[in-house]
Amino acid sequence: MLRIITLNLNGIRSAATKGFFGWLAKSKGDIVCVQEVKAQANDMSSHMLYPPGYNGFFHYAEKKGYSGVGMYCKTKPDKVITGLGVADIDAEGRYLRCDFGNLSVVSVYLPSGSSSEERQAVKFSFMRRFFPHLREIAKSGREFVLCGDWNIAHKEIDLKNWRGNQKNSGFLPEERAWLTRVFDELSLVDVFRRLNKQPEQYTWWSNRGRAWAKNVGWRIDYHIATPGIAGKAKRASIYKSRRFSDHAPLTIDYDLQL
Repeated sequence: MLRIITLNLNGIRSAATKGFFGWLAKSKGDIVCVQEVKAQANDMSSHMLYPPGYNGFFHYAEKKGYSGVGMYCKTKPDKVITGLGVADIDAEGRYLRCDFGNLSVVSVYLPSGSSSEERQAVKFSFMRRFFPHLREIAKSGREFVLCGDWNIAHKEIDLKNWRGNQKNSGFLPEERAWLTRVFDELSLVDVFRRLNKQPEQYTWWSNRGRAWAKNVGWRIDYHIATPGIAGKAKRASIYKSRRFSDHAPLTIDYDLQL
């Protein structure tokens, strides 16, 4: 089995103080994708870069304390690709790809538009330019798993208060329609939802209003995969026993060996 985990850390240094690396050592994750590292290279300790048994790879944002993605791999990748080759997107540290044979695993962090109309415009711009890249992935002949915080809840089942959020970033009709195109036009697969069709399966909770305690959450973290590898997914779980972040780790086991 190949165990792939994704987690938005909401700051790697913060997550470290909350026990993330102790949990990582016990997680049995073969590939662990992280987002919102909120650090630059000179902020990273050797333990953050190379936890026991793992090689770490990162794409940092230029802005300090902001964004950034990474990946911890037990098996050293054949190739590592940092960024999309689009200057303004890459300046925010949102895309990291590692290749293992015919499998590519991506750690991706889509912008949030919740802070302002300007950031929502940035999010829409990212989505518009990311779609052709996703089309290339779908046509590439390689197997891909794109893990990360997509900052979109796809359907009503994917957030608790969907009625009250239809005009809010993360559940806008345009965002949801774009994600539907990713699945329907490109035949990419929402792997968790293929395995688990139950309601109240969330990966992010606001820090306001006791959302975590009441499980008033959103499912905005995904494994989105090409059909071949998606068909090998066997088990999915959301880890909620401890909190390292305002997000929870999403783990999926694939019937595959690297």
